[in-house]
Amino acid sequence: MPVQRDYYEVLGIERAADAEEVKRAYRRLAMKYHPDRNPGDAEAEAKFKEAAAAYEVLADAQKRRIYDQHGHEGLRGAGATSHDFNRMNVEDIFSMFSDLFGDMGGRGGRGRRGGPPRGYDLEYELELTLDEVFTGAEKDVKFARADVCDACAGSGAKPGSKPVACATCGGAGQVIQTGLGGMFRMQTTCPACRGRGKTIKDPCGSCSGRGRVARERSLTLTIPPGVQDGQTLRVPGEGEPPPAEISPAGEGIRGDLHVVVRVRAHELFQRENDHLVMEMPISFVQAALGAEVTVPTLDGSTKVTIPKGSQHGQVIRVSGKGLPNFRSGKAGDLGLILKIEIPRKLTSRQERILREYAEVDDTAVLPEGAGFWKKVKDILAGVGGKS
Repeated sequence: MPVQRDYYEVLGIERAADAEEVKRAYRRLAMKYHPDRNPGDAEAEAKFKEAAAAYEVLADAQKRRIYDQHGHEGLRGAGATSHDFNRMNVEDIFSMFSDLFGDMGGRGGRGRRGGPPRGYDLEYELELTLDEVFTGAEKDVKFARADVCDACAGSGAKPGSKPVACATCGGAGQVIQTGLGGMFRMQTTCPACRGRGKTIKDPCGSCSGRGRVARERSLTLTIPPGVQDGQTLRVPGEGEPPPAEISPAGEGIRGDLHVVVRVRAHELFQRENDHLVMEMPISFVQAALGAEVTVPTLDGSTKVTIPKGSQHGQVIRVSGKGLPNFRSGKAGDLGLILKIEIPRKLTSRQERILREYAEVDDTAVLPEGAGFWKKVKDILAGVGGKS
């Protein structure tokens, strides 16, 4: 029996992930590895089935509890899973989760409650700088999507020919399977035509009989200020048309494009929601006596007063110099973490002044000059010689 990967690892989630995180993770993998988008790719189909197996267990509270306690063996022992995903037709896997994809709009299908068929959603990762998050941006994006084949108008058949009724299902798109000596019957998607009810004897040369071809699409997206890393922006109607097996000519509702924002790390600032944080190096004199300093911001610079007696690690809050909130537009704050730097070398005058301060403060310090360290070395050498 092949080794099964941990279901949480398959979906790329933590063991504490809630039901919505499980759905989102599965949806993303199902869209990525769907065989319609990876024709002839056995590895993609295997990952598609593996993700479905993981979702079937982790989306069910009882099965998940058994899996968490006893792993894969617990599921087999409890009879908690009844599907062999290595043998299932991929369309059968999707039929198991039709409600999920109907709710989320991720899978092309007949739509909910008999509505018009809907196409697949697509996902695109867009990288932004922190400066672009601050101001908002217009970004040009390019992505590939499946569109109706112009040569065959989506039928998949060579121009001048037509698909014929599937000999396996008689054009119904579904077949009846029986088991346990005929004691039960189950209707499943026809494995020969994958639910289309028709087969193609003479496939179209442009799309190899799929009815869909990959095309590059270019868009200019307006990104509002204040977006968060990992936030998803939906662009309606920029996904794919309904699947060819449901609507060959593509009539129905196109899916959406989901743009996942990734914010590049900044050399100075770290982000905490709408606030920015920066380490601010100051001298020990500025910390002790106070100072007015100029600090950089995303829109230029601002002057900040460092109070007398400031401590290392102390945070000074600069109101309104953070990032705008995505919804309200209200700006967050800038937090300056004070880092007191000690000079590695002092001039003779600086050292003299500090020694005078140490004397006034009654603070013990090392003696002047290198002679002290020579004496220490001599003492240590003498001790070493006696041992």
